[in-house]
Amino acid sequence: MSEIPLQAVKDYLLDLQDRICDALAEEDGGGQFREDTWDREQGGGGRSRVLENGQVIEKGGVNFSHVFGNQLPPSATEARPELAGRSFQAMGVSLVIHPRNPYAPTSHANVRFFIAEKEGEAPVWWFGGGFDLTPYYGFEDDVVHWHRTAKAACDPFGKDIYPEFKSWCDDYFYLKHRDEPRGVGGLFFDDLNRFDFDTSFALMRSVGDAYIEAYRPILARRKDHDFGERERQFQLYRRGRYVEFNLVYDRGTIFGLQSGGRTESILMSLPPLVRWDYDWHPEADSAEIELYQKFLIHREWV
Repeated sequence: MSEIPLQAVKDYLLDLQDRICDALAEEDGGGQFREDTWDREQGGGGRSRVLENGQVIEKGGVNFSHVFGNQLPPSATEARPELAGRSFQAMGVSLVIHPRNPYAPTSHANVRFFIAEKEGEAPVWWFGGGFDLTPYYGFEDDVVHWHRTAKAACDPFGKDIYPEFKSWCDDYFYLKHRDEPRGVGGLFFDDLNRFDFDTSFALMRSVGDAYIEAYRPILARRKDHDFGERERQFQLYRRGRYVEFNLVYDRGTIFGLQSGGRTESILMSLPPLVRWDYDWHPEADSAEIELYQKFLIHREWV
């Protein structure tokens, strides 16, 4: 392929943002995403959409960004020194949904494309993305559905893709300082250019399109589950782990802040309410300890 079709990638990402927002607003039954467009001084901008205080979604953000510039931030060139001195473009859709009901899990998804160019040399490009699930109270049928949908998105591209991306997700969304996973995983991939452009783009689209198929049925099942103050407080406590991961480890957060992205859009993934308790441990034989014993462990779900 002589020229990378950047506009086709951008058109897909903008349409994906539209479709995800429409489906989630419909599931919420009343909330609407507020749109906020922004420009970046160094080049590019984005379209952020946030739903707050909905009937089902306490806070959700679905962000599109397309940024470009003549110099990459240190977080990018440190691991890939061959990118130094190249101009770059990065575009993607990133989202996090924090439901109000503690029995409905938080979900995250991201699909993205990156290209770095230098006159007289071939462009360096890759795709990345995935989606992962963070329950507060575990339901095995939810997690199995999540992973079956993830596997179905990957299988047309090779039977080895889902096991690889599933394992990558387990390793990536791991809080080393807590020695525990953030949730029950899903898919994660980065630097994807092992196939030709068209196949790589198709795989990214398959993963992006699968997110709503994976998440909406779970949200529909759990959004009206009865809960009390105990469950709410445990949800807020476990949300703390989400905050810790995003601020300490998340590559997208680090890249966005170092590249001069819009801070409000980058940090839209954080929940509206959260708590930390000193050296807290769940009670024996409780629903809370079941999350740790049966779900926050390495498992093959399908």
